[in-house]
Amino acid sequence: MEDDDFQPLLTQSESPDLQCSRYLRNVQNRKLFLATFGAVLGPLSFGLVLGFSSPAISDLKQSEDPRLILDEEMASWFGSIVTVGAAAGGILGGWMVDRLGRKLSLMLCAPPFVLGFTLILSAQNVWMLLGGRVLSGLASGVTSLVVPVYISETSHWKVRGTLGSCVQLMVVTGIVAAYGAGMMVGWRWLAVGCSLPPIFMLVLMCFMPETPRYLINQERGAEAMAALRFLRGPDVDHEWEYRQIEASGERQAGGLTLADIREPSIYKPFTIGVLLMLLQQATGINAIMFYADMIFEEANFQDSSLASVIVGLVQVAFTAVAALIIDRAGRKVLLIISGFVMAVSTTLFGVYFRIHVAHVNNSSSDLMSPADTVIGPADPLAWLALLSMGLFIAGFAIGWGPIPWLLMSEIFPLRARGVASGVCVVTNWGCAFIVTKVFHDLLDLLSPYGTFWLFAAFCGLNVLFTILCVPETKGKTLEQIEFDFQQSAGREISIQ
Repeated sequence: MEDDDFQPLLTQSESPDLQCSRYLRNVQNRKLFLATFGAVLGPLSFGLVLGFSSPAISDLKQSEDPRLILDEEMASWFGSIVTVGAAAGGILGGWMVDRLGRKLSLMLCAPPFVLGFTLILSAQNVWMLLGGRVLSGLASGVTSLVVPVYISETSHWKVRGTLGSCVQLMVVTGIVAAYGAGMMVGWRWLAVGCSLPPIFMLVLMCFMPETPRYLINQERGAEAMAALRFLRGPDVDHEWEYRQIEASGERQAGGLTLADIREPSIYKPFTIGVLLMLLQQATGINAIMFYADMIFEEANFQDSSLASVIVGLVQVAFTAVAALIIDRAGRKVLLIISGFVMAVSTTLFGVYFRIHVAHVNNSSSDLMSPADTVIGPADPLAWLALLSMGLFIAGFAIGWGPIPWLLMSEIFPLRARGVASGVCVVTNWGCAFIVTKVFHDLLDLLSPYGTFWLFAAFCGLNVLFTILCVPETKGKTLEQIEFDFQQSAGREISIQ
């Protein structure tokens, strides 16, 4: 055994939980945090992609170059087509993460990020703008799959929730950074700034290790041990963790086949993961974030860009809170609280718009001028719109924002992780495209208040789904989570 200095050696007579606790006592996290930082520059990059659309659309609608002017239809495509690229990235990422590895897949995201923003920067027509959005969306889709998997497979259970939540934290940081920068610089300079983080990610990831679980599954034992030494420090029994991962890998040798999908230990986490992604988008979060400026204009706030930045800062703050408490509070509790808060806030937002419509109708019947019917900042209920939006973003940030991505990286067995994660990413971004593309139509069909009440109903459904179906993964290794699903499958078979 290579590490003789740690105290005392783990023994086979100890329980797995005691062995794990003793092991983690001597773990050093500095290089693990460095590897996580390098990885989450990817989510920062696709947060910039998401946030770029709002200020860029405002500028391009008034572009001095007539070839680049966006009408309402093209503005809608500019905001939503990134999700089409991201869905394609989910399919590609599911293949890449298993064939090329987690590290290389992440590094290969940098070129399309940079190329996408370069195409936007040098655009001579609207189609080049849309092409750049598709490319940056493709990179976003791969990144949204690879980074949670990379972090979960390099982390230990004490910090996996916190580090996994940093994925969403960096996404929302990118969004609010794009909003803020868009208030100070034009869309071309904003595109230049957005292309820098993926370059830094590429450089930093060159010095980070591949995940030990992937290396062990590929029978590259020496590299796996080197990765564990890098990630855990020199003072622990690396061979003990190696054996735990290897034992799990032996049970799932051979990769995923179609026949395996019928196994409860595969289809149950797969179904949970897909529904988590679908229900996350059903809250309307991407529609709200993509069209934040428009929503505040509907609510009659004169400086809608500033309001969007404030909302973004709220999301960053509460996502950071979620990251700090998730390993103590647990995943299910935060999902339930999150869904309840979002249901209340979207209901209140619908109430605001309903009162606003009634006010406008009453004013019109009193023969007031059009200017008098517009509710400005002096409107006594204007605070309700901002409060409702802030509550929604805070609620989303503490649960339904980071946790579905975290659970996606935790609940799938190793042999199904690439394929299942790819399907989840495609589901997420496909639903995001549908919601953002039809958002204007929903506003016309159901009215603004009806649209937000529809979102409220889905938020309530999220709470019910969490209570009935979502497993708690707090304090468990990935191998223990997999074992729990296998035990559940065994009980199901015995009952039958």
